[in-house]
Amino acid sequence: MKIVVLDGYGLNPGDLSWNGLEALGELTVYDRTAPDELMERSSGAEVLITNKTVITAENMAALPALKYIGVLATGYNIVDVAAAKERGIIVTNIPAYSTASVAQMVFAHLLNITQRVGHYAHANRQGRWADNSDFCYWDTELTELDGKKIGIVGLGNTGKATARIASAFGMKVCAYTSKVQAQLPEGIQKMELDELFRECDVVSLHCPLTVETKELVNAARLAMMKPTAILINTGRGPLVNERDLADALNKGMIAAAGLDVLCSEPPEYDNPLLTAKNCFVTPHIAWATKEARIRLMDIAVENLKGYMNHEIVNNVAK
Repeated sequence: MKIVVLDGYGLNPGDLSWNGLEALGELTVYDRTAPDELMERSSGAEVLITNKTVITAENMAALPALKYIGVLATGYNIVDVAAAKERGIIVTNIPAYSTASVAQMVFAHLLNITQRVGHYAHANRQGRWADNSDFCYWDTELTELDGKKIGIVGLGNTGKATARIASAFGMKVCAYTSKVQAQLPEGIQKMELDELFRECDVVSLHCPLTVETKELVNAARLAMMKPTAILINTGRGPLVNERDLADALNKGMIAAAGLDVLCSEPPEYDNPLLTAKNCFVTPHIAWATKEARIRLMDIAVENLKGYMNHEIVNNVAK
């Protein structure tokens, strides 16, 4: 069986092993594949493994040997799943591998904003503390999380993990979710979306990207937020209208934002959020802890084994 990994670098830049997949067939791994390289590299492959390389209906039609597409991510919008289903091609994804890591990143951003650890560590490397007249100094507002209200938009696996961490910090947890109050874990208060934006000190986005949720953070909702409020987005970039958020930050309408995702990745140099006031952007790495990537690799191998053994798991083309 010929197996081709089209863009393996994102998952494994060299610190993991492809041995699990190599044991299942004739494996070729490419770090990256450009659109004009896809067909040549995929020719004759029964199995394609992709992370962000797009596989279209036209690609599938021109690849008669193709029987299985494994997506190295939870989201699978880069594959034309409807076309795959028509052709009987299995498409699998990797669910719930990075829950703990993404929830951890929420608080990495939140603690950076409230304590500015990076700012002070950098200043002290420049001699700021050594030059100080007093035993300590601070030039940013320092904020305690205990007692603050966090609003979680979307209460799936990552939303619930974030809620648990927030509770441990003594925060009051609210959630916008389709679940009724009786279905929510103890200590979580259900709220309507606008109410959550108005009342919460922190809003953290964990909902899927749909037609309904696209740009749910926009000028109108940002205007509802407290001027001391913080927005965290580790979900999907297009949940936020980037220009509206940049304007709100620059005008002091909200205090800060911590973002691990943007609408276009990598972003354009002139993306307004890269230079917005009190906006802290990380390069879509919430999922990328070594532990999460090992889980991802292991699940990818098990998905393919399931296909080979006619015990298919995590099939999204059904």
